[in-house]
Amino acid sequence: MNASNYTRSPYNGPFIAQRADPYVLREGGQWYFTASVPEYDRIALRRADSLEGLQTAGETVVWRTHESGEMSQHIWAPELHRLDGRWYIYFAASRKDDIWALRPWVLKCEGEDPLADPWTECGMLRRADGDDFSFTDFSLDMTVFEVKGRRYAVWAEKVSVGRKISNLYIAEMADPLTLKTPQMLLSSPSYAWERHGFWVNEGPAFIVHGDRVYLTFSASDTSPAYCMGLLWADVDADLMDISSWHKLNKPVYATNVERGLFGPGHNTFFTDEAEQVYTAYHARQYDEIVGDPLYDPNRHCYIMKVPFENGLPVFSSDNQMFQQ
Repeated sequence: MNASNYTRSPYNGPFIAQRADPYVLREGGQWYFTASVPEYDRIALRRADSLEGLQTAGETVVWRTHESGEMSQHIWAPELHRLDGRWYIYFAASRKDDIWALRPWVLKCEGEDPLADPWTECGMLRRADGDDFSFTDFSLDMTVFEVKGRRYAVWAEKVSVGRKISNLYIAEMADPLTLKTPQMLLSSPSYAWERHGFWVNEGPAFIVHGDRVYLTFSASDTSPAYCMGLLWADVDADLMDISSWHKLNKPVYATNVERGLFGPGHNTFFTDEAEQVYTAYHARQYDEIVGDPLYDPNRHCYIMKVPFENGLPVFSSDNQMFQQ
C-alpha cells in the first residue's frame, strides 16, 4: 500500500509526525524531545511539563548544519543528555563532499537552559588511547548510559574492510567527550531478520529494569523489514565482557500490517513519575516507498507502554499511547 492509501487504524496515528529516531528525556520535572527532521539539516528540541504536552510543544532549533566541510550533511539521531551537571547532545553527521562519512559529534550547552542558552561544538567524540578502530568508518546512533556508577557509549559502526556490515560496539567513557576503553564488539547481524537489504545492527537504546540491563537495537534496511532486536545482561555483570550479554534470536517488534505500522525501529526508553516504562520509536503507515527510503519523510514517532513478562520487555502495538 502507498502513502495515499495506507491502512488507517486506532494504532497508527503518530505521537509526533515526521520525526524519526525519536529521543525522549524526563529531567528536572520537565519533558524533552528531539529527533531527526526530514531535511537532516538541524537539531531541534521540544520541552513540556508533561509527556503528552510534547505533542503540541513548539520546537526550538539549537543548532544548524555547516555550509560545507564537517557536519554539513545528514544530521541524524540526536540525543539530549544531562551528564555531570551539563547538557550534551550526541548526533551523527557527514559532509556534503562525502555524504556517507558519518561520525559521532558532540554539542555542549553553555548554560542551564538547553532551549535558550548557546551550544558549543565539542568536535567528534574522542576515542581511547590504543583504540585504532572506533570511528574510522560509517559511525552513527550513539547512545550514552550509566550502570553501577560506570558510563558507557554504544554505537553502530560499519567494519572498515570487506563487506560493509553495521555492528554495535560498546566502550566505557572517561568523560562526556572521551572514551575510556577501546571498543568491544557487542552485536553483529547474524540472523536473517537482521540482513534484509543490508546487514545492519543500529539504533541502540538502553534501560535498566529489575536485575537486568536491556539494550534494544534496529536491524535490516529502512524498508518494512526494519525491526527491533534485544540484548540483555545482568545488572551486576561486567558489561565490557561480551560473555555477559545475551541476544534474542528473533525480533521483539516488527511490521504489523493489520495495525498499519511498517518498519518500526530506532527506539528509546524512558519512565514517567510512577516508573512506568515507555518506549518512543518511529514507523511508517505504508510500505510502498518511492525512491530511497532514507529520504521518505513519513517516519513518524509513536509511543507505547512497555510491560515486562518473564524477565523480558514486551512490545505490542496494543499498548500505543497518545494517538492523534
